[in-house]
Formats: sequence, structure tokens, C-alpha cells
Amino acid sequence: MALLLAAVTALSVLGVAYGVALYRRDARLPSDLSLALEVGSTRTTAVGSLLDRLGMRYAPLVLRLMGPVRVARARDRIDHAGNPRGLTVQRYAARRAVYGALGGTATLVFLVRGQIVVALICAAFAWWWADVGIWAAVRARREEIERTLPDFLDVLSVVVTAGLGFRQALERVSTMYQGPWSDEIRISLRQMEMGMSRRQAFEELRRRNDSEQVGQFVTALQQGEDLGAPIAETLMQIAQDMRRADAQNARRKAARTVPRATGVVTMLMVPATLILLVTSLLLGSDIDMDAFLDG
Repeated sequence: MALLLAAVTALSVLGVAYGVALYRRDARLPSDLSLALEVGSTRTTAVGSLLDRLGMRYAPLVLRLMGPVRVARARDRIDHAGNPRGLTVQRYAARRAVYGALGGTATLVFLVRGQIVVALICAAFAWWWADVGIWAAVRARREEIERTLPDFLDVLSVVVTAGLGFRQALERVSTMYQGPWSDEIRISLRQMEMGMSRRQAFEELRRRNDSEQVGQFVTALQQGEDLGAPIAETLMQIAQDMRRADAQNARRKAARTVPRATGVVTMLMVPATLILLVTSLLLGSDIDMDAFLDG
């Protein structure tokens, strides 16, 4: 057992040394990986850049092991997250390689030592940690978009009512906002400038965003265009529907919060209060505690 543990530790040390050597070596990568590494290094943190450099040469292997279906799903998740800090599929695969190596090595070490629970935690780290940040970014981005969208549509309807064309109004209003939604609108505008139809550009907008309200916006906009409804009235109606949906969601969250708060009070405060009451009664009475405890 001791010999096996020593062998695993030696392999870990060799792996770390090899990784540091790769990081410091001026090795040539394929053009697509070099571009992903160069672009990402200007937008990520120092730790993220280090992880990318350590794992970028293994990114093609990870992508092949994932298969085309899982790679497509990962690309969709990254798009839904808004490519946080310049994240690409290649950089995602590089980080999976690094996390997998670290977590796999730690899993072997703790399995040899008989610490099964810690080994399972390390295995989960190796498998899922690269996705945790993406899931958090998707949720934060969706919430910010859904918070911005109703006000954006109100302003857009006012600008359209004033006589500006829809595309020009989109461009004008998008400059008044900062955040993921204005970025998405600018992307759609650039796509339309490159020759993409408005319907297709907004379908791409729907695909890039994992948000029910964005889907409602695109659907209502296309239906209004097909039926010939005035665009300003359509935008105001969409904004009202979104605010109504937000109010309903807030009521649902409040309804779910009450039982949770009641459970916390029941499990923590009630027993503590009973202990205080019983202790006060016993200490304030004339009962001989020694005789009571001795029976």
C-alpha cells in the first residue's frame, strides 16, 4: 500500500513538473488553438490563462473524446453564458483536461488511502468543475437579460412611435444600455448588415439565449410582422406581458419561501426556545437537581 501511494505521488509530481515545463516552453500549436489562446488571454484572468496554456495542447483529444453531440451541447451552453471572459469551446476543452488531470490524480491518491468520500468529491471536481462556472454564468446572464428586457422594449416602442425605423430604433436604443442584452442586439444588427434577414437574425438571437422571455419577444415580434400589426403596439404588449410574468414568478418565489422559513423556525428556534424555558423553570424552582438526577 505504501509503495502504491509513493508511486501515485511520484506520478503527480512528474505531472506537475511536466505541466510547468509545457507552460514555459515556446511550443507551436495549431493555428486555431493558437488563435483561441491569444484571444482568450486578453479577456480572462491570470489563473484562467494559466489553465488554458497548460491544457490547450490536449484540447483536441478532449473534444474527440466528448464526441460531436456533447461538443455541440457545450457550444450551446457557452453561447447561452455569453462566452464569459472570452471562453470558447477549445478553451473549455483545455480546462476540462487540466481539471480532469488534477481531479483524477487526487481521486487515485485518496482511493489508495481509503478515503472514499473525498475521492468521490475529487472525481466530481474532475468531471463537472469546468461546467460549474458556465452554469452560473448562464443563470446570471438570463436574469440580467430578463430584468432589462421590459424597460428596453418600452423605450424602443417610444422611439418607433416617434417615427424612426425599427432597425434604426434598435441601434439607437441599444447604445443607451450596457450589458448582455444590448450586446445581443448589436450582434443581431451586425448580422442583418451582413445580409441576414431580420427573421433569421432574431432566430439566432433566440438560439443564443436560454431565456423564456427572449423567446416570447422573438415569437411575438415575428407574429406581429406576419399579421401586419403596428410594431410599437406589439412592443408595448410584449413588455406588459413580461412584467405580468415577472410578477407571477415573484409571487411563486414568495410562496415557496414561506414554507422554507417556517421549516427553519421549526427546526432551530422552537427547540432552542423550549430548552431555555425548561432550563429557566428548573433553575428558578426549589427542586434539588442532584437528588432529581440521582433518582
